[in-house]
Amino acid sequence: MTTDHGDHAPAHPHAHHGGHPADPTLYRTPADAAAAPPERLAYVVGFDRGARRPDALFTLDTDPASASYGTVVGVTELPTLGDELHHFGWNACSSALAHADHHNPERRYLIAPGLRSSRLHVFDTHPDPAHPRLLKTVPADELAAQAGYSRPHTLHCGPEGVFLSCLGSADGTDGPGGVALLDHETFDVLRAWETDRGPQQLAYDVWWHLNHDVAVTSEWGTPSMVEEGLDPELLLGRKYGHALHFWELGTGRHLQRADLGDEHQMVLELRPAHDPGATWGFAGVVVNVTDLSASVWLWHRDAAGGDFTVRKVITIPAEPADPAELPPALRPFGAVPPLVTDINLSVDDRWLYVSAWGTGELLQYDVSDPFQPRRTASARLGGITARTPHPAAPDTPLTGGPQMVELSRDGRRVYLTNSLYGSWDDQFYPDGIDPWLIKLDADPESGGLAVDRRFFPHGAEFRGRRVHQTHLQGGDASSDSYCYR
Repeated sequence: MTTDHGDHAPAHPHAHHGGHPADPTLYRTPADAAAAPPERLAYVVGFDRGARRPDALFTLDTDPASASYGTVVGVTELPTLGDELHHFGWNACSSALAHADHHNPERRYLIAPGLRSSRLHVFDTHPDPAHPRLLKTVPADELAAQAGYSRPHTLHCGPEGVFLSCLGSADGTDGPGGVALLDHETFDVLRAWETDRGPQQLAYDVWWHLNHDVAVTSEWGTPSMVEEGLDPELLLGRKYGHALHFWELGTGRHLQRADLGDEHQMVLELRPAHDPGATWGFAGVVVNVTDLSASVWLWHRDAAGGDFTVRKVITIPAEPADPAELPPALRPFGAVPPLVTDINLSVDDRWLYVSAWGTGELLQYDVSDPFQPRRTASARLGGITARTPHPAAPDTPLTGGPQMVELSRDGRRVYLTNSLYGSWDDQFYPDGIDPWLIKLDADPESGGLAVDRRFFPHGAEFRGRRVHQTHLQGGDASSDSYCYR
């Protein structure tokens, strides 16, 4: 049973500059998306760690010519407590142009799963994009009954419905996790996507190579493995996820498991090439238990097809530190792990951004040759021991570090937030997380990063919530897959 909070507003007509007359922000090619006008708004989800106030969707002004640039201009609160909004996403992206069952695609609704509550919240960004309204809530028992899953995490608009990755099975504690399908237009839960799971048990992200009928999933852990924080015994026992899974997209049939080696714990974010003809992508790995390094891996398939191959293409070492400055979980190691918790690939597939949440660094790589990434720039912000401040407030140490990273379609603006997951925040930043959203200006021609001193919403602007993921009006680098060249 789905709870409605209002009627669907009528679609607003737009001039047709994209791939569909109802919505010009749906693009047939990555180049079309990169050439589109810049975003004027950003949406970010925030949660209350103490679950004493409702989580919220914040709207921020990203128009440099606006008097309210860099500030919160809208807040939509949930009617419930304890959701822990985490990842979220649009109901439609550019790949909707190829979905026969998506009859009138329009990038309009934001679907925000509660990672702790297993509820799904649907926000309507029309008629006023700065003030979205809550349209409906899909209860946890519908997700469990219809798909057999709980703890929804990441979603993307896909063939047959919206793909929703989930960490747990219906009982909310164990696995297997997997992917649920939601109706594109009603957002009701349809079913589990998988038809033959093969050896897959752990879940995290889901993406695809749409034109090749291939899906990819990654691994974190079941709810009981992650909800109360990082479990040292599970980590040192190499029990967290360490593999990629490849599937037949159209049928949900498991094709291949690619093991990265059990020392490489927690294979999280997936970023496939935006080029719909490509069959390669990047995956971020949080930590190597042998040396606390983090890494980025490339999956690829040769021109003849067949199985996929994975290889490590980026290694980021841990940084030595005074044990007295470390949280209890890290003192025995005398080092700060990078903790790569997010990566993002520019729409033109040239620039890869890597968030090192532990050391407090955002790294930029030129991946024109994806087999040999070349580091081109970095920016230090926060960090477990460094606490590097924002240049607009040089006397105020930042808590948290670069975590979720979002990139504009034209590759010129990078947005960062600083919270990972409530219980994990508490372990690695035990003094607390004061929320911030930081924007950096990027050079998509030759590389380079510079922090925007004018854009720094933080602290009380987020009304007591920590902020996690950001999405941009009209789409962004992590929202879209494309259909045609």
